Amino acid sequence: MKMMPLALTLPAPQTVMVSSSPIYLLPTSSLQNRTSFRAFCSSVSPETIHSEGSKAEYKPGILDHFFLNSFRDKLVKEVGWDSEKPGYGGLIELAKALMMNSRSNSHTKDAAVRILKSLFPPLLLELYKILIAPIDGGKVAAMMVARVTVLTCQWLMGTCKVNSVDLPDGTSCNSGVFVERCKYLEESKCVGICINTCKLPTQSFFKDYMGVPLLMEPNFSDYSCQVTPRTRAPSLSS
Repeated sequence: MKMMPLALTLPAPQTVMVSSSPIYLLPTSSLQNRTSFRAFCSSVSPETIHSEGSKAEYKPGILDHFFLNSFRDKLVKEVGWDSEKPGYGGLIELAKALMMNSRSNSHTKDAAVRILKSLFPPLLLELYKILIAPIDGGKVAAMMVARVTVLTCQWLMGTCKVNSVDLPDGTSCNSGVFVERCKYLEESKCVGICINTCKLPTQSFFKDYMGVPLLMEPNFSDYSCQVTPRTRAPSLSS
């Protein structure tokens, strides 16, 4: 089933705003007698990208190729076929297939969460959530996640760095991650893929399986993204 032709015959899409950018939603009730909505793949126009100074492009290393191939293998198992395109281009094609073949946005998110979960040894996730996540109101776990993300995920997102974020107790902590220009969004050029295969499943995965609530805020004007952990204030003992 092709999503683009369907958009021409369905009622006008509903628009919602995410980080000051529109996401177009098509009512799936017209297709499946459902009252839920399915995200339409709203393209991000290259003209919206501000080229104020060229940003350094991340150069993948040997480990990055290993991470890409491992992630792609998990996508292949979930989608059921592999793209003929090599490297990152093939991964993007599989991500698009993951969304296009899903019955709903929720189905896409659940599939992406399964992929993320399959990349980690189950025991490691359980121990992290039980032993690390509760320390100092979640600060330690959030800082560890930020640093591991920068070390292992730049092949997917592009150049990123750990940055300081404000906490609910009025202090700040170097537990955020700022992606200068997300390669995943730039290559897919699709708001729906960003939201349903990255933002929502990543937030759910870290909260449910690692005990680290976080918020991802993609900027569809310059392809940047801010990842901010939602750390808890330490409980006061009497």
